[in-house]
Amino acid sequence: QVQVVESGGGLVQAGGSLRLSCTASGNIFKIYAMYWYRQAPGKQRELVAGFTSSDTTTYADSVKGRFTISRDGAKNTMYLQMTGLKPEDTFVYYCHFVVDGRAYWGQGTQVTVSS
Repeated sequence: QVQVVESGGGLVQAGGSLRLSCTASGNIFKIYAMYWYRQAPGKQRELVAGFTSSDTTTYADSVKGRFTISRDGAKNTMYLQMTGLKPEDTFVYYCHFVVDGRAYWGQGTQVTVSS
């Protein structure tokens, strides 16, 4: 079994910064891809950023230039550095790992940006 746990959400003023972390643990042979998604109540989950299975990075247009994804392979951990936060970045953020051909989601962490 694999567990995925996020941390780092919170309340921040517009223009501020937050860093999210996500760690996968358990019976892991290889992590093929890692992504951050976000979701508002009653809305579909949307891709924010990620490391694809081709080992490239991808970003949603709405966060390019403000958010940066990074990782520590030794720790099976992925980060999302968010700067220049806007009220419209208020969502629950989820991390998504593809491990040994199976998909795992974290429990989500709330990010709230006040104006």
